[in-house]
Amino acid sequence: MPESRAFNFQSGQRPRTRVQRLRWPALAAALLLGACAQLPRHVERPTSFAVPPSSGSPLVELTDRLRPKESATGSSGFLLLEGPQAAYGARLALIDAARQTLDLQYYAIHVDASTGRLVRGLRAAARRGVRVRILLDDLHSTGRDALIMRLAFENNIEVRMFNPVPGGRRSMASRLFGALEDPDQMQQRMHNKLFVADNAMAVTGGRNLGDAYFGNSDDANFVDVDVLAAGPVVASLSKSFDAYWNDERAYPAQSLISPKELEQIRDEARKESEQRKDERPAPGQGPTPESTAPADLQEREREAEARSERRRRAWDEQAMDLRTVKLSWAPAAVLADPPEKIGSDKETETAQPKPDLSQPDASRVAKPGAAVKASQAPGQVQDEVGVVDSLLHLFRQARRELVIVSPYFVPGQDMLDALADARKRGVRVRLLTNSLASNDAVAAHAGYVRHRDALLNMGVELFELRSEGSSGLGAFGSSGTGSSGASRSMLHSKVLTLDGQWLVIGSMNLDLRSQLQNTELALLIHSPDLAKDLNERFGTTAKRSAWHLEKDEQGQLVWHAPEGSGLPDARTEPDTTLGQRVMMHLLGPLAPQRLL
Repeated sequence: MPESRAFNFQSGQRPRTRVQRLRWPALAAALLLGACAQLPRHVERPTSFAVPPSSGSPLVELTDRLRPKESATGSSGFLLLEGPQAAYGARLALIDAARQTLDLQYYAIHVDASTGRLVRGLRAAARRGVRVRILLDDLHSTGRDALIMRLAFENNIEVRMFNPVPGGRRSMASRLFGALEDPDQMQQRMHNKLFVADNAMAVTGGRNLGDAYFGNSDDANFVDVDVLAAGPVVASLSKSFDAYWNDERAYPAQSLISPKELEQIRDEARKESEQRKDERPAPGQGPTPESTAPADLQEREREAEARSERRRRAWDEQAMDLRTVKLSWAPAAVLADPPEKIGSDKETETAQPKPDLSQPDASRVAKPGAAVKASQAPGQVQDEVGVVDSLLHLFRQARRELVIVSPYFVPGQDMLDALADARKRGVRVRLLTNSLASNDAVAAHAGYVRHRDALLNMGVELFELRSEGSSGLGAFGSSGTGSSGASRSMLHSKVLTLDGQWLVIGSMNLDLRSQLQNTELALLIHSPDLAKDLNERFGTTAKRSAWHLEKDEQGQLVWHAPEGSGLPDARTEPDTTLGQRVMMHLLGPLAPQRLL
């Protein structure tokens, strides 16, 4: 996640970051200590596994009740979660209904308002006897976000940090210097997103946990998509979770931080919040009607009303009523990178042998390439081939159409070749990605721009999300931003459909970082109904919320404005400043493609 770009509308200044407020001697000391830090050795990691679904779980009973009699044996139920409210409400419902276990696996959990309600629910579940396991990639657990590790010191809750980075947790800067001895470790991250209740129902997709993922940020919100899953495929998702949980790269939080350190971080976070409040003008000390134009005051009032309405629509802390949902039942498979994709620490590897994962209830492992066969046994895990490599195999199976949604699209040569081959077979290929204005990673957009001409030349239809005034428009869930107010939309969905029959929803981006560096997780579902639904949503977004890129007769790029926007077509990256475009062109030649 990038550094917050929240804007203070009262003061007219962006709040300073914690690093900006640090005195240079203190920062230098922190960096020096970070560079000398080491990970703990001989760490105890008691193995644990998903509990088989029990008839005593309301979620098991509900799954049986929701399954139609005519559904195929072994099929699983799926519901596309439209918008942040459905995504948030589904997770709350799973927490409230859980009676045995809750397993959470995330790349990032941000300690903010939306996460606060989820954490209170997790605590309540633990108190009623639910075993809670939280597995979190370690990179972003600094500053306020490190406070999620406090849950590790509560009964019935375990927290493990995957691939931890040596160094302090008070700022990202100290962690960056702590990784100087092994920069590759910093690059390799567990990017999986998974939320499992009672090994009976699960939510997976592109969302991390935090305000910006649930339409609750005033600055920028992510347009994302999740899927609720029930039935046999959940056991395969749990198998993937167990593989990471019991891996030597997963460190119990208690081995990395003490309660005293967490209290110090909490005190610092409180002081920072108080300082921000102090920086805002007190009532009566801000702009007055005499010093501010009436139009400006009206605009501020409209922005405040829009933010209030946006939050009401996107996030009301209400759990979804799972009894009323209509699931689509279909065969499915789990695409899961193994934890071994991330290099292990040699000393840790020799200090503790790998646990035996051969449990009686473990799902079978699909052979490479089997994921695209309709006859494949539902619920199998394909972890012998990487997730992105599996998608390349899917590309090669396409006969009519590929619809791709990827926020960061930086294809390697094998992906370009697969797309070119698909076009030669007459396959229609449509791609939705971020525009420069909606992209939170300028370097990633620079990597995409390197291949934009080649993609257009081979006949790929390109669409770039318009940031301002875009709501995702029913395509892959609304970002919750709407067309009013200061918040902007950023595409974060990771979805593709194949020939109107198959769909994939997961954590992966179609870039070399996901293919070579990060671990990823996805669901492959054989459902013409769900694929049709996603294709229709894609069409709506492509028309109304995205720029359509083409070349004119002279071979120059033209961004065709979204339908009904009233905007003119553009000849340069639309909705951007000169500074943004200069930055992109400076980064383009310098950034290594495999890290974008």
